[in-house]
Amino acid sequence: MAQMLLKDVQSRVRRAIIWIWDQEGTPGQRARGVSAGVFCGCFPFFGLQIILSVGVASLLRGNHLLAAAATLISNPFTYVPLYWFNYQVGDALIGNGQGPALNSISRSTLWEQGWGFSSRLLLGSAVVATVLAILMGVLAFLAFRRNQVSAKTTSHP
Repeated sequence: MAQMLLKDVQSRVRRAIIWIWDQEGTPGQRARGVSAGVFCGCFPFFGLQIILSVGVASLLRGNHLLAAAATLISNPFTYVPLYWFNYQVGDALIGNGQGPALNSISRSTLWEQGWGFSSRLLLGSAVVATVLAILMGVLAFLAFRRNQVSAKTTSHP
């Protein structure tokens, strides 16, 4: 049973990787799409991340499908650690720990501490998003370019 599940997961991952490699565009266009998606995926704008990433990819002339797919950097498994880290970065930049402590924030106190919490989360998200978008964009570009070069050398002996 577990072996069948593992083979199914491996098959799905393999198909996803092939789908990514088969996307249209130059390595730069595809990398800009990945970068736009990662950037928008780092913000806590649930439900808008994909729309925003396609808009940013349009501005950057990047691949729209890869932008939408790359927003999955934030997903139900990564929401808490990603946004906790973003908040910590924003808190360090704004006030050296003077903002509301995460363990003191609840639904009832969120409105009272709203700006202090939101400003730290958004600033941290912007910084983390910028760094990750640049890093992932460069890595994606190198991978796409390498794949393009190896595909040319194997198809033209």
